[in-house]
Amino acid sequence: MPLIQVRVIKDVFTKEQKSQIISKLTDAMVSIEGENMRGVTWCVIEEVDSGDWGIGGKALTTADVHALARGKAA
Repeated sequence: MPLIQVRVIKDVFTKEQKSQIISKLTDAMVSIEGENMRGVTWCVIEEVDSGDWGIGGKALTTADVHALARGKAA
């Protein structure tokens, strides 16, 4: 059974956005593996506390991610 795991920082995505992530990632997998696998394709979103995620040696916060989404440097 395919398992898609997504890790995001808490409070970055709304419930609706997380639903879209699940739907679109499942669609992507099904486009590769075939429609018969839709019902057994799992998608899990794990939320990490703000500041508990880092890139390039720098911890990222929810505010940093929101700034990046607005086109500003974190």
